[in-house]
Amino acid sequence: MDLINNLALGFGVAFTAQNLMYAFVGCLLGTLIGVLPGIGPVATIAMLLPATYALPPVAALIMLAGIYYGAQYGGSTTAILVNLPGESSSVVTVIDGYQMARKGRAGPALAAAGMGSFFAGCVGTLILAAFAAPLTEVAFKFGPAEYFSLMILGLIGAVVLASGSLIKALGMIVLGLLMGMIGTDVNSGVPRYSFDIPELTDGVGFVVIAMGVFGYGEIISNLSHGEEKREVFTGKVQGLMPTKEDFKNMIPAVLRGTALGSALGILPGGGALLSAFAAYTIEKKTKLKPGEVPFGQGNIRGVAAPESANNAGSQTSFIPLLTLGIPPNAVMALMVGAMTIHNIQPGPQVMTSNPELFWGLIASMWIGNAMLIILNLPLIGIWIKLLTVPYRWLFPAIILFCAVGVYSTNNNTFDIWMVAGFGAIGYMFIKLGLEPAPLLLGFILGPMMEENLRRSLLLSRGDWSVFVTRPLSASLLAAAVVLLVVVMLPSIKNKREEAFVED
Repeated sequence: MDLINNLALGFGVAFTAQNLMYAFVGCLLGTLIGVLPGIGPVATIAMLLPATYALPPVAALIMLAGIYYGAQYGGSTTAILVNLPGESSSVVTVIDGYQMARKGRAGPALAAAGMGSFFAGCVGTLILAAFAAPLTEVAFKFGPAEYFSLMILGLIGAVVLASGSLIKALGMIVLGLLMGMIGTDVNSGVPRYSFDIPELTDGVGFVVIAMGVFGYGEIISNLSHGEEKREVFTGKVQGLMPTKEDFKNMIPAVLRGTALGSALGILPGGGALLSAFAAYTIEKKTKLKPGEVPFGQGNIRGVAAPESANNAGSQTSFIPLLTLGIPPNAVMALMVGAMTIHNIQPGPQVMTSNPELFWGLIASMWIGNAMLIILNLPLIGIWIKLLTVPYRWLFPAIILFCAVGVYSTNNNTFDIWMVAGFGAIGYMFIKLGLEPAPLLLGFILGPMMEENLRRSLLLSRGDWSVFVTRPLSASLLAAAVVLLVVVMLPSIKNKREEAFVED
């Protein structure tokens, strides 16, 4: 009964004219950014964070959430039509989606992606609504020691579930933690790692790092590729409706992808990318029916499953953020930044102190998913036209927008130079095959970890055994150790590497 009352409150908040408008703006921008290859939701949310300062907190978060799941939808459009994943989680959609488009079946491929995403998004939101309240109750039992251990588990999870080398992911986490320590020490008031630069005494701005590494870094990387690498779809999308046989094949795949994405979205470092890879791997291992198209040659299951998984994962990744205040991936780390900007402390107290924001955000996700179906399928022609805009016109506009946004945060030109510097670093990360998402998680969680570590030691009078004598804290640390040991086993290590291979 409480759930129904809470959802009624949420829909009352979400259905106001202002919030509906911002949900639509978020979905539209998300789709737009998803369609443009190489930008992605992290860079977009980082760019638009300053623009949310003037908005009420509920409207700001509704818009940013719309951008996130809108980019999951939009990314599939370029993946299918142009063989370019507009967003990282659409990498697997390329494999079969583009082959379907080449065979003149772009319409059913886009419809499978849209319908799968809509169903998975609704299920993911329902899971979020159902589990949020019980998990919040559990979160109130957490003390500083438990929070510290949970963050250790979160960072270990981010390392384990990051694609690519474990050592590289671990290095990025440590770099993020160290960068989080730059600034003035809260207890002693002494500047740390500021190198006598006055602007660094307040620490490195979160928006500066996110815009530089994700925004400028991606732009520099895209500029390093010639125009010939950017294909333009010249065919026509005819007949959006999948056939009866398509529906028979895709419905079980959508259900499997939704279940997998919903579970993996909650895990630290999981979210949309891992869900899409895992769903595609499972579909490939599921036996083909007689007469079914092989994978890699235009199988509709290879589009429906990963698209369902990445949308379900993007919705359920809000669970640890809203209930525990722990961001499970880079986009959720940006959401923490947005909440902090509006003086909202992420965590279990959000539900009790700000129920309009909490339930309004959840209700807006249903509305957003419906808006995305309307935006993506009938307006497909507009998105195709957008792909013909030369990149040499797009990138100066994006750079200017970033510079204006970051300057407006503190009215400080030093921040613009910092973004440029982090842009060069971001490009270097891409060239070295380093995934920047763990760095952002480390940067966000670093100061929170330090604060909870200090609190724990103050309360226990310097006794470090507090982390293993408290049952919940000890369990979380044990889980982190087990996770690290298991992933180092040769058989698991090989399986993990296989899961992230696109063949």
